[in-house]
Amino acid sequence: MATAVFNQAIGTLQSNRLFYSSGAHREFGNVPVRLTPKGFKANIKLSINWTYGFSKKNFGVIQASASPTLVDPVSSPSNNNTADCKKKRSEAALILVRHGESLWNEKNLFTGCVDVPLTKKGVEEAIEAGKKISNIPVDMIYTSALIRAQMTAMLAMTQHRRKKVPIIMHNESEQAKSWSQIFSEDTMKQSIPVITAWQLNERMYGELQGLNKQETADRYGKEQVHVWRRSYDIPPPNGESLEMCAERAVAYFRDQIVPQLQAGKNVMIAAHGNSLRSIIMYLDKLTSQEVISLELSTGIPMLYIFKEGKFIRRGSPVGPTEAGVYAYTRTLARYRQKLDEMLH
Repeated sequence: MATAVFNQAIGTLQSNRLFYSSGAHREFGNVPVRLTPKGFKANIKLSINWTYGFSKKNFGVIQASASPTLVDPVSSPSNNNTADCKKKRSEAALILVRHGESLWNEKNLFTGCVDVPLTKKGVEEAIEAGKKISNIPVDMIYTSALIRAQMTAMLAMTQHRRKKVPIIMHNESEQAKSWSQIFSEDTMKQSIPVITAWQLNERMYGELQGLNKQETADRYGKEQVHVWRRSYDIPPPNGESLEMCAERAVAYFRDQIVPQLQAGKNVMIAAHGNSLRSIIMYLDKLTSQEVISLELSTGIPMLYIFKEGKFIRRGSPVGPTEAGVYAYTRTLARYRQKLDEMLH
């Protein structure tokens, strides 16, 4: 499992498919790579900024429910490739999943930005999350720079029916970029780029990191610790408030991830309780009072559909099966039907 931190945001690209030209140039996810003979360097370019906006819509605090919303009628697969391409561009899936239980979650310690791996239970949660999204297309994956989020994304994808391999994109140095080149077109087509970003990290808990939560409450008082943990704009000593975490997480989401959705890419984000709460606050237009009441369980994926500039929440899985919790759109239903035809 790769653990190198890729702390710079990757630029977004206008194209959303692999292509080949006389210059042996290919695009892997949103990262264009020049395939060169052995001994030459890869040419990986950053791209442009995109504008983003969607109409305002009010949502209440998210509550998981085993009762699915109505599903659009399933259409038969279209033989018109152009029409399918337009459908893909007009709609994209966004999956949000909080990492599985970590070793410090198990020990009841404040974790924050300390890089702690998953427990056995956390590994199982990640695998179960993968089963729930195994029929939903994933073109790109974003995770934080922390191993527990990266492990969750990697383990979840082992359950996906397309069996594509998630590959962490390394941009920390020219050597890292050169040494991690892929020289096979077929291999690239069966891979999913994974982009890690510190902006999606858990909020930094400052001087509370590593402390036992119960012992901290005994020392400083239960009310004070509750304020540090659940207020919107009051940080713990030398740490971040949820508001501060939201500033970096939402800015990264808006500037780097939304353009991929606009280009028709289906995206999964594996991150943390507070960075994901911040993004959900943005997506669902929650107030600062609503977001502090929002709880996200470990290893539970949430599905949104990005369509016509709007984010539509389509389900949060608490039921025993994926079919009982997600309300598929026609596009997702077609994707699943094609998977069934391809794999059987």
